[in-house]
Amino acid sequence: MRVLAALSGGVDSAVAAARAVDAGHDVVGVHMALSRSRAQHRTGSRGCCSIEDASDARRAADVLGIPYYVWDLSEEFEETVVADFLSEYEAGRTPNPCVRCNEHIKFAALLDRALALGFDAVCTGHYARIVDGAAGRELHRAVDHAKDQSYVLAVMGAERLERSLFPLGDVPSKDVVRAEAAARGLSVSAKPDSYDICFVADGDTRGFLRSRLGERPGEIVDETGAVVGSHQGAYGFTVGQRKGLGLRRPAPDGAPRYVVATDPAANRVVVGPAALLSVDEVVGRDVVWLAERSGRRTDVTVQVRAHGEAVPASVELDGDRLVARLSEPLRGVAAGQSLVVYDGTRVLGQASVESARRAGAPGAGRRRDGVAAAGAAPRG
Repeated sequence: MRVLAALSGGVDSAVAAARAVDAGHDVVGVHMALSRSRAQHRTGSRGCCSIEDASDARRAADVLGIPYYVWDLSEEFEETVVADFLSEYEAGRTPNPCVRCNEHIKFAALLDRALALGFDAVCTGHYARIVDGAAGRELHRAVDHAKDQSYVLAVMGAERLERSLFPLGDVPSKDVVRAEAAARGLSVSAKPDSYDICFVADGDTRGFLRSRLGERPGEIVDETGAVVGSHQGAYGFTVGQRKGLGLRRPAPDGAPRYVVATDPAANRVVVGPAALLSVDEVVGRDVVWLAERSGRRTDVTVQVRAHGEAVPASVELDGDRLVARLSEPLRGVAAGQSLVVYDGTRVLGQASVESARRAGAPGAGRRRDGVAAAGAAPRG
């Protein structure tokens, strides 16, 4: 096959491309330039799309003996991933930019261009497995569950899964990948992994949001509606957050308080005890389903964070909505997060969390101006 290998400049994508070459594919490497200011330098493992990353990708291509190109996708990245990140936080939701990047950039813009140029598939360094099942290709967790990235890939859809290669899905550990890179003479073998949000290189998400959305002072209230603090923008808070609240007074019982809801229309943040964070019913929208559709599944697990715990659940599909009833409560589920459904290691589908509640709790999950609270809404 003619394969386009996405080379980020890191060790995973380089080894994935090398394995595609070993498999006999006709491989071309491409580096996606996603930042509008790529002259910046990486700070350790923070940031991406820097001049060092592009240079590292080129050197890897040279070692592998494959053609190499740089594609400027910064406009698409800004208009989809970054714009979605800002609008979701502004609306009181908690987005996952890696999910959006996989949806709009790596398996939309990149794959669509690749197919238009006559390539058969795109190869990436994601840790996930593709299994040929009786009804077609299936997306499964990686062998190394610590590095598994199936959660952020679930949004790609069945058609794009057919055109994807994940050569690292079967490796037992990242150490094996680094050792293989060193044996192949790839200079990125010891390069640190990138983490956090790639376009917030300093790790200050709230500062990034403030620079784009401006300061919007407002109140922090407790579950009774009493004012307990202030903020510079409700968009900078997410359900389940404990640190950085800057409350003026502690809870009456001295227990920690967490963000239990945000109200963007009133520019208000609601805090409360940990008990208000537990939910056992989650509703999702914008469903992407990778398996055969059925109205109800009772033998599945669901996951709401990239490396979070998967909990047993039953799920019901109703058009573009999904309802997951959890066998045990989860804490801090926020609107905007990605809800991924698994059958064992297989990814069945994905949805964006619309609301979450504790079934039977008074006022639980009451919607406030389009944003779902994790627990009881404040009175007054």
